[in-house]
Amino acid sequence: MSYPAENGGPGAERSLGQLVASATAEMSALVHDEIALAKAELRQDVKRGVMGGAAISVAGVFALFSLPVLSFAAAYGIHNLGLGLAWSFLIVGGAYLLLAGLLAVVAVSKFKKVKPPERSIASAKQTAAVLGNAKPHPREASVAGSSRPVRPALQGKDEAGVVARSSA
Repeated sequence: MSYPAENGGPGAERSLGQLVASATAEMSALVHDEIALAKAELRQDVKRGVMGGAAISVAGVFALFSLPVLSFAAAYGIHNLGLGLAWSFLIVGGAYLLLAGLLAVVAVSKFKKVKPPERSIASAKQTAAVLGNAKPHPREASVAGSSRPVRPALQGKDEAGVVARSSA
């Protein structure tokens, strides 16, 4: 089961550096393969999403174009029941206005149920409170004879009064 060391098989004695380099190379290859797989899966999902979006868009256009035809059919259908043509179109138009009003009421009730992101606001306030209580480390002013000069704004001030600024 073990191979002689001179053949370079799995049983060959390798140094720790060679083992680490081999493991690093294999991990790198594994990560690259995983990224390539994720990209391929995302491409397929995006392609499916685009096709689904296009299909729903075309369906919406067809539904929009069918609305006037169905409206005329409903008006003429009511007219065939014995009402005048003007009254038939008025009934269909009123039905559309009634439907629009009902949808507006539903929309307003849904908008009233929308609440601010309370957990996010609480978390942001908590973070702000923690950061507000944090005391920064004062910058050290260089003393006479040091290679770094003291900034003119800091001369004459004690170190406790200096506020540190970070670049982050």
